[in-house]
Amino acid sequence: MPSIIIVLVILVVLVFIALIKTIQVIPQASAAIVERFGRYTRTLNAGLNIVVPFIDSIRNRIDLREQVVPFPPQPVITQDNLVVNIDTVIYYQVTDARAATYEVASYIQAIEQLTVTTLRNIIGGMDLERTLTSREEINAALRGVLDEATGKWGIRVNRVELKAIEPPTSIQDSMEKQMRADRDKRAAILTAEGIRQSQILTAEGEKQSAILRAEGEAKAAALRAEGEAQAIRTVFESIHAGDPDQKLLSYQYLQMLPKIAEGDANKLWIVPSEIGDALKGLSGAIGSFGGPLSGNGGGNGAAGSGGSGVPRQNGGTERREQPPID
Repeated sequence: MPSIIIVLVILVVLVFIALIKTIQVIPQASAAIVERFGRYTRTLNAGLNIVVPFIDSIRNRIDLREQVVPFPPQPVITQDNLVVNIDTVIYYQVTDARAATYEVASYIQAIEQLTVTTLRNIIGGMDLERTLTSREEINAALRGVLDEATGKWGIRVNRVELKAIEPPTSIQDSMEKQMRADRDKRAAILTAEGIRQSQILTAEGEKQSAILRAEGEAKAAALRAEGEAQAIRTVFESIHAGDPDQKLLSYQYLQMLPKIAEGDANKLWIVPSEIGDALKGLSGAIGSFGGPLSGNGGGNGAAGSGGSGVPRQNGGTERREQPPID
């Protein structure tokens, strides 16, 4: 009886193990390689799969998602014999689980070595300056070579990125000095350009200001001249309308003489030639207003100030009082 129980227990355990080996659950975005007696049979896709226990075996489980693999820095010699260290990052995806399992022993190591050799071929045909400025060109060339070579391995290379390109320390110092000199040069050029532009704008502003000032002065002078002309025209029209005689004009002329002498700086007077005619006219006007006055006097003398001698018929002189001039 105990032996039967032991046999039953063993059978139950064997059945449980067989069920476990028969039912295979494959996660999403994964695949499994099934071998029967060491030979490839089929590829299990995501989901519930049934295999023959103790005959079929799972050789490899492969992740079908896109993978990112960074590679350590690799020393590469440029065309001008300078050693640069380049870090690369590969984005790849397994498209054929069978080929990735049987066509190459380790596709990660194969991709790394292929990347190194391809980089040396590409960088070897470029100088340092072109290497530093041609990342897109290097990425495209490297991706083309890797995609073509890894296609038979069931691998698709989606992207290749150069994470860093490190030139030698001495070259980095020289590049920093050159960049600093270029920045200083650009700063000096921008400063000079700013000063030049400022001076141009200042000159333009002064020019416009001078033009506007000159235009304003010209308009003001024109308005002043027009006003003076209008005033003179009005005065002359008034004079002509009043029909003045020579006596009134002579009197007005004499009234203007004190204004000519106004000011402390007038050391020299210039008397116009017309002053004689004005005085003659004025004396005639004064004589016409005078009358006969009684008195005695000499033949050529005049008695009293402000009077004038007029000869009598009997040889004497007659005094006439002159009216005061207002």
